[in-house]
Amino acid sequence: MAEVESFTLDHTAVLAPYIRRIAVEQGPHGDAISNFDIRFVQPNEGEIPTAGLHTIEHLLASLLRDHLNGVIDISPFGCRTGFHLITWGEPAVADVAYAVRESLAAIATDITWEQVPGVDEISCGNYRDHSLHSAREWSKRILAQGISLDAFSRVGV
Repeated sequence: MAEVESFTLDHTAVLAPYIRRIAVEQGPHGDAISNFDIRFVQPNEGEIPTAGLHTIEHLLASLLRDHLNGVIDISPFGCRTGFHLITWGEPAVADVAYAVRESLAAIATDITWEQVPGVDEISCGNYRDHSLHSAREWSKRILAQGISLDAFSRVGV
């Protein structure tokens, strides 16, 4: 089996919340694709409930694109402690952190239910499993802790 970087990461050594560039891959035509670990919750110490995580996912899918060029996808980790962000190019970790902070701030204070994309049976595979209240509370909590630019120390919080 191929080695997956996130399974080699020492999850007991990281200090969430943080943003970490996992890797930059080169496509067949030389295009760079970056993979980021957007970790909101300390591994093995907690997790975001699925309804809140699902709503954060839908909102980040849209809001991040308002603040960061080249977003391909943002997908939640199965462990519910954060997300993988895939982008074109090699955005700086600080730029990704700015986009994430701005997006979480909007979720925490500005977003209304009517603004949450993809929350009906036509546009979502599990439309009943959403919670803007949970998304708002988790966004506030993450912002209050600060988002580090280093997975192993509290830098640039």
